[in-house]
Amino acid sequence: MKKILLSMAFLTSLATNAQVGIGVGANSVNPSAQLEIKSTTKGLLLPRMTSTQRNAIASPAAGLVLWCTNCGNSGEMQVYDGTGWKNATGGAVSAPTTVTIGSQVWQVSNLDVAVYRNGDPIPEVTDPSVWNTLTTGAYCYYENNSANGAKYGKLYNWYAVNDSRGLAPTGYHVPTKAEWLTLIDATGGFGAAGSALKETGTVYWDADPGSTNSTGFSARGGGFRDPNNSSFYYARTFSYYWASDKESDNTNTYFYGPHSGGPQIYSAPYPFRCGFSVRLIKD
Repeated sequence: MKKILLSMAFLTSLATNAQVGIGVGANSVNPSAQLEIKSTTKGLLLPRMTSTQRNAIASPAAGLVLWCTNCGNSGEMQVYDGTGWKNATGGAVSAPTTVTIGSQVWQVSNLDVAVYRNGDPIPEVTDPSVWNTLTTGAYCYYENNSANGAKYGKLYNWYAVNDSRGLAPTGYHVPTKAEWLTLIDATGGFGAAGSALKETGTVYWDADPGSTNSTGFSARGGGFRDPNNSSFYYARTFSYYWASDKESDNTNTYFYGPHSGGPQIYSAPYPFRCGFSVRLIKD
């Protein structure tokens, strides 16, 4: 009987509070608020999730609020307005910048920086005779056309990848061969991973049979710059990404990447003078 009376008293208290609002850290609640939280040392922590998890919410209610962990540069508060997700200021939500695949966190676009981590500029080299003789870091755009940077990022020689000033921004690095192999193993192996890693459709690929981009990695056919004649080849056909560690011959390092003709991943050692794309992985 005592327990029943206590339960009734508790429910009565909740009902009474609900009529006048609930205060947390507040002796009184503003009449216009159903819930008021007062603190000078702590904030309100929203649900945190990736864009994929956000998109999996069934029938989100208008006014639903959350923090998208992989949107924008470092996360973003977002609100569902009844028709779609908006950022906290009412504008379009920022696109995801990273994706988690297995135990790894990858950026979802190719590197497009023109300075090293310390702020020193990376030279843009368009002259083929100069590119062929480089032993220091440089970048170019595919076909030396800066408009291709927005589609595919920049092409870097491996000297830029290996520069002690750091090609990747703080918190990221150019993946090693072992890290590429971890990604490939997690997405189906060399014979199938390309389907899970390639952006779908034919906007950035000549053909794309069976590609699902189920990982969100969104590889695009950025092509490459040849190390011997500095010509550009295979945009919309191949996507070649540098690994950070060099081979024992001290003149080559591996690339990894999908192609438009099937689900396979290609890999081979190539000279440091090549111009390949760079995709970063989180430290």
